[in-house]
Order: sequence, then C-alpha cells, then structure tokens
Amino acid sequence: MRKALILLPGWGLDGAVLQPLADALGYELSVQVPALPRLGSAATADWLDELDTRLPHDCWLAGWSLGGMLATALAARRGERCRGLITLASNACFVASDTWPTAMPAQTYAAFYESCQDNAGATLKRFAMLCAQGGADARGLSRQLQRHLSSSDESALLAGLRLLASLDSRAALAAYSGPQLHLLAEQDALVPAAAGDALLALLPAGEVDVLEECGHAFVREQADALATLMLDFIREASDV
Repeated sequence: MRKALILLPGWGLDGAVLQPLADALGYELSVQVPALPRLGSAATADWLDELDTRLPHDCWLAGWSLGGMLATALAARRGERCRGLITLASNACFVASDTWPTAMPAQTYAAFYESCQDNAGATLKRFAMLCAQGGADARGLSRQLQRHLSSSDESALLAGLRLLASLDSRAALAAYSGPQLHLLAEQDALVPAAAGDALLALLPAGEVDVLEECGHAFVREQADALATLMLDFIREASDV
C-alpha cells in the first residue's frame, strides 16, 4: 500500500489550487486535498476537532500557509499517529510580535482584516496578487490563482483570518518528534523567508529549506520542484 499524505490548503483559495502539486506527488503517494473547515469560530480547538474527526490517521500531514499551521497543530495532537509533517510557506506565527518578529507586521494584518470586512471579494483578489508576488510570472500566476478564490462566506473568511492571527505553532513544532520538513519561499510577501532560522531552532529534529526566486504561491509555480523535495524527504524518513 502506498503511503498516504494529507495536503491542506491555505486561507482564501480553494483546494484545487494545489492540484498540480498533488498530481506530482501522486506518482508515489496516495494524496488527499481536503477542504478546510468553514467555521464561524476562530477557536483553534474547533478547527482541529473537525479536521481530526474527518481526516485519516497514520498518514503524513502537510499544508500550505494556514494549512501548514493547522497540519502542525494536528501533528502535535496526534503524535505517533502522524507519520510526518511538511509545511509549505508556513510560519510559526503569522502575525509578528516581540517574541516572533519575523512575520507579517500587526498593522498590515489589521488593515487586511478591515479590508476583508469591507469588501471580501476585492480583498480575495488582492490576496491572490500578494500570493503571486515574487514569482517568475507574477501577473500570469495571479490570474491562475484568481480562478481558485474561496467560495466561503464572509463569516468563515473572517474567522479564518482571526485563526491565522491567533495560531502559535511554536510549542507544537517543538513537541512533535516525528520527521519535519518546512519549505519557505525566498520572495514570499506574506511569510518572510527570514523566519527559517527561527523555525529550525524550534525543531527537535527536521529540516528547513528556502526555495529561491519564488513567492508564496510556489505551491502552484514550483509544484514539480516541491514534489521532488517532499518525496525525497519522505523516502529518507521512511528508511530510518
């Protein structure tokens, strides 16, 4: 039986945006790309409870951006029932603080949240452009992403943003003892690549790598390269 991997999408875009990556991984793995919960609650426990209930156990957990933060929390909750953890363009804390400065400035986040309250549709389009920033063809990539804007209602979108602001994965990263790989993008406009060293310092064991000349949407633009790195890591971890 092939190894199973769950690939969680991020905020604001549907799971189909990850299909090229899922297809590239699917040559060796059994890959599922489930939708994130659509909750009005921003409580981490509520999101984890739903994911833990409907996602299979004893598989690899992976995720992009918010999906990576949720995969991290779920991996720590499941412990030995999680085969390994991989995050893509995902930070330990999405919003910067005195104790975690390498993240989105709090003022930038607050303005983005207010924009989503005022006009969710326009904010989603702007978000797609931010995701594409740093890519080799940012304009073309943005057009691709805009075909995958989330259909969630405003309440669920805002709850997801509040969850992003409140999630703190530091304890989960340090607690999870299984294999970990965290991949960042050099030109990411949402998750600073500079967080890599701080992430690595948290891990009991694992790897942090930065892909050059790409942005937050490297999951779409660099799907084959990411799949190669992920599959190599899974093979190596499985041989230990």
